Amino acid sequence: MKRIFLLLLLAAGLCGPLAAKSPAARDRELIDRAARWQIRNFTDSLLPKGHWANGALYRGMAEWAAESGDESVWTFLRGIGEACDWDMLERVYDADDLCIGQTYMLLAGRYGDPAMAAKVRERVRYVMSHPDTNPLITPKGKYYRDRWGWCDALFMAPPVYAQLAQCDGRADYLDFCFSEFKVTTDALFSFEDGLFHRDLRLVNDREKNGEKVFWGRGNGWVYAGLALLLQYVPESHPSYAYYLDLFRRMSPAILRCQDAKGSWHAGMYDPQSWPQPENSASGFFVYGFAWGVNNGILTDPAYRKAAVKGWKALKSHVQKDGKLGYVQPIGHDPAHVTAEMTAPYGVGAFLLAAAEMMRMK
Repeated sequence: MKRIFLLLLLAAGLCGPLAAKSPAARDRELIDRAARWQIRNFTDSLLPKGHWANGALYRGMAEWAAESGDESVWTFLRGIGEACDWDMLERVYDADDLCIGQTYMLLAGRYGDPAMAAKVRERVRYVMSHPDTNPLITPKGKYYRDRWGWCDALFMAPPVYAQLAQCDGRADYLDFCFSEFKVTTDALFSFEDGLFHRDLRLVNDREKNGEKVFWGRGNGWVYAGLALLLQYVPESHPSYAYYLDLFRRMSPAILRCQDAKGSWHAGMYDPQSWPQPENSASGFFVYGFAWGVNNGILTDPAYRKAAVKGWKALKSHVQKDGKLGYVQPIGHDPAHVTAEMTAPYGVGAFLLAAAEMMRMK
């Protein structure tokens, strides 16, 4: 009799509301909590709205809004565009300042308003018509910012070129992007390791254990950027096979660096020196694995298992109020992180992973 009464209470929603929720529903609540925390705390940042750190956040938020149907996130993003007058920061050639253009392009498509992407299109066409041919490192030994001289740039700028190509039906965006992408890859990609050096200054650096320095988030930028590119570049364009091959070359190298709990670290080849999880790298890698699995590119069951394990680890670092911890601050090489460290790009990576994991069957 008691069992029947309990079942009736459950059916009426009067008992055990948490127990009645599916794993997917619990995940959605946690993801929404992380997104809302970042929106609430967005004004705490001293960074300009158009800064790349925020641009990466916006892209993750747009993916989550598209998956969840949360109109409040779209409203937040549209408000950012309006506050920026749909413009970017002033460095015309710098890949970082183009990152926000990814979200402008998505918003222009969603709201049917070409004006939202007009300044992005203008800037890209200017760069293409006035190309820079300088080497990727300056005479003073610094990496060159007016070309894609650091691996992070491969997330920031190339997807914008591909989005414009799809929107305008013009292959010249793809041709220019392909040419520049190859220059960066030839300089920074280790075919032996399947990973990217962050920039030419660091190619010969070594970890305490003697291994090469491969920065977790740096490789996360590239891997997630490739997943984005492959969604826009048509298979008929020569660059598609190139990006796909690079994505497949990086995948096993990234898989080997995942730890037993599902996370990746700031230094991919020396987790003993960098023992904390690093959730901007982890978010981008989970996103890439999940996207590859969902699109039939990563068919080995090991990648699905790694995505699920990585997602579980990411969720464990979302605090009760929604703050995502263990995100390395802005930098260019491995550094120590704590549970209280967070940053907008880390939440962006988390939301990219979240949207793709929710699509996984």
